[in-house]
Amino acid sequence: MRRRRFIAIIAGIAALPLAAHAQQAVPSTAQAASTDISGCVPNSAGFPQRLDGPRWNGWGADPGNNRFQPTAMAGLTRDQVPSLRLKWAFGFSGRSSAVAQPTTVGGLLFVGGGDREVYALDAKTGCTRWTFKTQAIVRTAISFAPISGTDQFAVFFGDLLANAYAVNAITGALIWKTRVEDHLAARITGAPTLYSGVLYVPVSSIEEVTGSQLSYQCCTFRGSVVALDIATGKQIWKGYTIPEAPRPTRQNAMGTQLYGPSGASVWSAPTIDVQRQALYIATGDNFSDPPSETSDAILAFELATGRMLWHWQATAKDSYVVSCFSPDRTRTNCPESDGPDHDFGQSPILVSLRSGQRVLVVGQKSGVVHALDPDQQGKILWQTRVGKGGALGGIMWGSAADQDHVYVANSDVRLSPDKTLDPNAGGGLFALELATGKISMQVPPVPCGDRKRCSPALAAAVTAIPGVIFSGGVSGYLRAYATGDARLLWEVDTARDYPIVNGTSARGGAMDGPGPTIVDGMLYVNSGYAQWGGLPGNVLLAFEVRNP
Repeated sequence: MRRRRFIAIIAGIAALPLAAHAQQAVPSTAQAASTDISGCVPNSAGFPQRLDGPRWNGWGADPGNNRFQPTAMAGLTRDQVPSLRLKWAFGFSGRSSAVAQPTTVGGLLFVGGGDREVYALDAKTGCTRWTFKTQAIVRTAISFAPISGTDQFAVFFGDLLANAYAVNAITGALIWKTRVEDHLAARITGAPTLYSGVLYVPVSSIEEVTGSQLSYQCCTFRGSVVALDIATGKQIWKGYTIPEAPRPTRQNAMGTQLYGPSGASVWSAPTIDVQRQALYIATGDNFSDPPSETSDAILAFELATGRMLWHWQATAKDSYVVSCFSPDRTRTNCPESDGPDHDFGQSPILVSLRSGQRVLVVGQKSGVVHALDPDQQGKILWQTRVGKGGALGGIMWGSAADQDHVYVANSDVRLSPDKTLDPNAGGGLFALELATGKISMQVPPVPCGDRKRCSPALAAAVTAIPGVIFSGGVSGYLRAYATGDARLLWEVDTARDYPIVNGTSARGGAMDGPGPTIVDGMLYVNSGYAQWGGLPGNVLLAFEVRNP
């Protein structure tokens, strides 16, 4: 997605070595974790709580990426939601965005700070257990698992230089690091997904930005999913989203050789289908001509081999680089098949209805929600439009689903002439019946009033518990609504200063990208997103139920 690609420049592409080891394995004690910086006293060793207790693991909390937390895991009911109060705040020093979603397992919280560090905190207090320095910024959610045949528990994540990591969950020591793609523009934005001893890593790219340079031979990156052994980090298989390798096509107006097909990045976490032993991903647009049949699409891969089983394309001929913004395209690399930039930025959700029907449902930047039949090679079940969509609009980062409904936030964002977010931009929150696609609930966008650098758009991933849907806005507000009648249950303005447990203060801002996670009676959410004129911020917030 376009806003993600601009972020990548700050990740240090130019500093990436031209030759790098594809896989590094080191003893678990080789990289010591840094000392505690919070000034509080966390539990000295081990996990504060049972590993089989309440948890939120990875992006979607389950292999189907439902982003739905049942009551036993949430420890929070609809009646308790209005009593949520801030318990602690943790700041990421020197950052203007907090864009990684926290994971909580065994009473420990793991999160990327946007500052080339990953943190392990005590989930109840925010005390720092350890920090781990990464080669580049980590914005993925983190997955947790024991490593079979060892006594180690590990957390797994990726960075913006396409490195995947396994780190000891208790000590913060590096177990292995694997670079999953050699292309200089590659990165990992979506969360790696764990299943049965294998880590499935989605690979995306900012070549849509670098490809706009007149001297750049646009474009040669292909999206992929890479399967790694969780014990060693060694590659098991790699499945490309575009089967054929890029080849020379034409020359641009400067005489630079261009290449294609390219693109079809994977921006979101893969979804696991245990029943069919398949993996589903959603892809972005192409970067150059010719357009492929697997961009802006849902792809199914065989778990064991990486063989593509089927694909379904939502938007054809969507080739795009950011120079297509320019009104004068004669001296740029803008493809002839210039498309609307209608990527899929979120994970497909695999859900079983009460009738037994299985549905693969996903929202697109076009503003359309698509429901496919995973048992009939992606046959369309229904399609429902909830917004106009656009390059910075439509359905962005993540939806949620229970057995009856899918909950979708829409972000029809426009930029004002001064490049800040238009306060009149659209948004809205919707519930759609999974069986039919009919809209059963709608929450209109909430105006910002006089707040500067604000938008009512809802771009962040949403999260559901029984009877409640949580949605963060570019305005900085986090709100909870009853799923039955759209009644507002709770709201908090996160765009303010906070005293923090690891320093003096930090500030919240726009909410974009990750959504809240809810575990054992607490709600965790990052606040701050400075891209595209949004309110900057650098804080992780933890709320608990507390009577006034």
